[in-house]
Amino acid sequence: MFKFTNISPKTLGKTISKRFVSTSEFIKAHTPYQVTTYSRPELVLTSAKGSHLYDLDQKKYIDFTSGIAVVSLGHSDPEISKILYEQSSTLMHSSNLYHNPWTLELGKQLVDKTKKFNGMHDAARVFLCNSGTEANEAALKFARKHGKSISDSKTEFITFKTSFHGRTMGALSVTPNPKYQAPYAPLIPGVSVATPNDIESVKKLITKNTCGVIIEPIQGEGGVHPMNPEFLVELKSLCKEHDALLIYDEIQCGLGRTGSLWAHSKLPKEAHPDVLTMAKALGNGFPIGATMITEEVEKVLKVGDHGTTFGGNPLGSRIGCHVLNRIADNVFLSNVNEKSTLLKSLLCGLKEKYSGHIVDVRGQGLILGLECKEDPSPIVEKARELGLLIITAGGNVIRFVPPLTIENETLEEGVRILDEAFAATLKK
Repeated sequence: MFKFTNISPKTLGKTISKRFVSTSEFIKAHTPYQVTTYSRPELVLTSAKGSHLYDLDQKKYIDFTSGIAVVSLGHSDPEISKILYEQSSTLMHSSNLYHNPWTLELGKQLVDKTKKFNGMHDAARVFLCNSGTEANEAALKFARKHGKSISDSKTEFITFKTSFHGRTMGALSVTPNPKYQAPYAPLIPGVSVATPNDIESVKKLITKNTCGVIIEPIQGEGGVHPMNPEFLVELKSLCKEHDALLIYDEIQCGLGRTGSLWAHSKLPKEAHPDVLTMAKALGNGFPIGATMITEEVEKVLKVGDHGTTFGGNPLGSRIGCHVLNRIADNVFLSNVNEKSTLLKSLLCGLKEKYSGHIVDVRGQGLILGLECKEDPSPIVEKARELGLLIITAGGNVIRFVPPLTIENETLEEGVRILDEAFAATLKK
């Protein structure tokens, strides 16, 4: 029997090589035991450090994905590794039947630091869970409960074209992509779809029965589309007028990704949300999510309305406290903005060089998109072959979400490889 326990990445590669001729053979021997979900390249990653990943053959890759905006402090961060060891040796799980110090501390710090860094000015309470889709499920349930406290018919939602909010049935119902929704229809009823940055489209849909409006301040999966500040101000005003909660999904664009603690931190208070969801970067790879609400929302909730077994476990909560304290720092955020300026400049250089193939460079901080005229998948594949990992998003977009701690020289080297990938692909 093949065992992975207590084996170093290098030894793991050598051990597998003795049993299998190639990575491809190893994958073919094991994928029959995996449920069909993702389409993956023939690549088996075994270790990582900082902004680099290594495969079974110890080939080195520059990581411009950070696990889809998750590993914001870089891979194998020594301080997080230390916390994982210390807390798992002390108290890993106690259930939500009892208090533990780290759950209480994380909730308090999320509220305090959000306000300190110009986010959600009336943030009051936090629900801790295990993932982004769970955070959004909680947000939808809280909005539905709040709506029904006003009227039994106030149960409907508004979402936006090209948005992505998760794979569970509630989150999926507000993710208007036929590719994701069709296999699982019928979904939760009462969801209308508006157009991003078009307030008139929202006015046509919102009614007295709307309990919540959910939106990403910067759409990630949909193609890195930032929402206009004026639109979000008007959207919040419209929600207030109709007693509907405004939900900001900052699972991908939050926690320093835009160069501020929250993407909405740059907005006036008049555009702040009633509910804020987060996950991904909060655990730097350890599964954790959270839903932040105002006191007004808290007033309608009662014991037993919602819950979770693993959410708020001491291990995840302690890591969350550490990550939050590292990111909620003016120097750290300033560095993100400096790296953003560098990366944007490099990408704009590519746009100028390949003007016949690159349409646009957009985004904020270190969530940037390079829109191509054609499907960029061959370029992504060639970049991987050359030692750079990048991912796509909707609308022929190459998405850049590297670790927030990535070195400038690594950014430069990564874009050099991308340039090489463009040249080689377009030559064909």
